[in-house]
Amino acid sequence: MTESFVLPDVLEPGLSLVFCGTAAGTRSAQDRAYYAHPGNMFWRTIFAVGLTPRLLAPAEFPLMPAFGLGLTDLSKFHYGNDNELPVDAFDVAALRAKIETFAPRVLAFTSKYGGSSALGKPIAYGLQPTAFGNTQLFVLPSPSGQARRSWNAGLWQELADFVRAQPPGIER
Repeated sequence: MTESFVLPDVLEPGLSLVFCGTAAGTRSAQDRAYYAHPGNMFWRTIFAVGLTPRLLAPAEFPLMPAFGLGLTDLSKFHYGNDNELPVDAFDVAALRAKIETFAPRVLAFTSKYGGSSALGKPIAYGLQPTAFGNTQLFVLPSPSGQARRSWNAGLWQELADFVRAQPPGIER
């Protein structure tokens, strides 16, 4: 399923944390909003772990930089479930270039599949021993309802605590 840019990046210099998904799901593509499926735990979880001061609706994703947060995907031109994406859907070089340009303190992959695809090797959840430039990398369990068997809100809390403990980056 291809079209031009499915969802815009939410990136700017000075962000504390950028979340990186694999690709927009079908519902997110239809609604033109990140993590839009009602079964997705993303928005509830970032609020529950204290990364946002209130529960945001998916359509409010452009507000994320006000909280020091950003959003992107490994695939910007395809949408659907990971198993429906073309083999070449992920553009790791483009992701890495964006992260090195905007230099958030932390990049969090919102699935182990996304993290291992971006790093080119099997990985564990949590903080990674490698970085993109000066950006530390963290891998989270997917908030998708389809990945409920691997769900662990504790890792999302660990990420939030880690981000809060990092020294501030570029002043905005």
